Amino acid sequence: MSPALSILPRSHAGPALEWWRGAVIYQVYPRSFADTNGDGIGDLPGITAHLDHIASLGVDGIWLSPFFTSPMKDFGYDVADYLGVDPIFGTLADFDRLVDKAHALGLKVIIDQVYSHTSDAHAWFQESRQDRTNPKADWYVWADAKPEGSPPSNWQSVFGGPAWTWDARRHQYYMHNFLREQPQLNVRNSEVQEALLAVARFWLDRGVDGFRCDALNFSMHDPALTDNPPVLTPGKRTRPFDFQHHDHNQSHPDILAFLTRLRAVADSYGDDRFLVAEVGGEKANEEMKLYTEGADRLHSAYGFLYLYADRLTTDLVDRGPAMWPGVEGEGWPSWTFSNHDAPRAVSRWAEGRDPKAFAEMALLLLVCLRGNVFVYQGEELGLPQAEVPFERLVDPEAITNWPETLGRDGARTPMPWKADNGFAGFSQAEPWLPVDPRHRALAVEVQERDPSSTLHLARRLIALRKTHPALRTGSMTLLDAPDALLLFHRTEGDERLLCVFNLGHDPVDWTPPAGWSVVEAVNCADSSSGTLTPMAGVILSGGPG
Repeated sequence: MSPALSILPRSHAGPALEWWRGAVIYQVYPRSFADTNGDGIGDLPGITAHLDHIASLGVDGIWLSPFFTSPMKDFGYDVADYLGVDPIFGTLADFDRLVDKAHALGLKVIIDQVYSHTSDAHAWFQESRQDRTNPKADWYVWADAKPEGSPPSNWQSVFGGPAWTWDARRHQYYMHNFLREQPQLNVRNSEVQEALLAVARFWLDRGVDGFRCDALNFSMHDPALTDNPPVLTPGKRTRPFDFQHHDHNQSHPDILAFLTRLRAVADSYGDDRFLVAEVGGEKANEEMKLYTEGADRLHSAYGFLYLYADRLTTDLVDRGPAMWPGVEGEGWPSWTFSNHDAPRAVSRWAEGRDPKAFAEMALLLLVCLRGNVFVYQGEELGLPQAEVPFERLVDPEAITNWPETLGRDGARTPMPWKADNGFAGFSQAEPWLPVDPRHRALAVEVQERDPSSTLHLARRLIALRKTHPALRTGSMTLLDAPDALLLFHRTEGDERLLCVFNLGHDPVDWTPPAGWSVVEAVNCADSSSGTLTPMAGVILSGGPG
């Protein structure tokens, strides 16, 4: 483990702490949350009907994954109309009712914004592809073929194959970092920026409290279309995208000026709007810092440090706070262990250990981290990654990489509300993805009746974070400890907490230091015994000044 490292709290302007700083936000994947119209797909009224469950967790807000008009080639991240609700999810009136009820319950509402690309069914692209002179000809990334007819650069798509597709009408290639049905917007174009900012205003006018900006570092590229260099280090690669360093197809410095414009729009609606970026890739650590630096960019960012990690180790946890040392002008981190793009943490990290015990330790660790916390739907139930047979896979990435990866479908299966209902209370019809039989025993209705359930613990742990300023906004100091033992202090004002976790498979010798008292413990019957059991987590308060 690394030497002791102090993470300093950021100074805050004004007397009031921003609602989002240190908040717990619950991610809802609309297709899989609750279906009210019997088509097997979750919808906005289903979310509204279950907002009481979300509010009962004690979270500060919700993040809704895309519900916009879309052909659903990438399940909503291929937007055909930024201002419309896809009929499978409901109507704008349904969205307004959702926002009103969420606000009545004290929940903020964050929605996805996808600014790097659209669907090829979007009216903008349909016009852009007609010829090279139409008003939207430059709204997407078009380029001529090389003399021999090959694509303009060697860039590869995330989902496999070249990041270029030939279009016969324009006699040019168009760029797509993801599916060919997701053409790349030319966000460097000022007219495109104005159109995207108008989209932001549309949803802010409807009362949303902020945005999670999808794949933000893909929004601008090197206009010279320079080839990406190869990755020369050995290692297993499951897709052509992994054979390159992505120096030129993404992450252009011009992105920063657009973020400043986006922040100005958000701030024009008041100082309580919240902008968080999703940032992945080799340069994620650097880019998260850049995108949140100062007072005129985004408020927060999260990457894939935990989402793509195959093991939970002390070294992994060390890396998180080391990225955010709390220097003047620095942004604020966000953390998530699971989401719709990654296999559920319990299945990645339990390594044969009791999944319930591991899920509960992981929840305690998550609420103890410095930064904002995102809890993915079902994480409060301790859901493992669902098993989806090949013939039921629908996600293009899962199908392409099967069986080399767990895929994303297994993290997107229906939320289990009831154990005995035909489809776990999610729908009256066959769902778009199957219900994993293991999830029935973990359904909300079952866990509500069990005081020792993960659900009841999740509520207690989220309340713990709210009760203790040291956990919500305090500094974080990592302490030296044996390999499997994770120790750190959280401190705010006069409050000081000691957080202790045994991440290993075996008991570890450890006795609480004198003067500390237990605030919370999971998987630990007696923390004073001198032995910390595997997957134990203990929070203590007090200690010497």
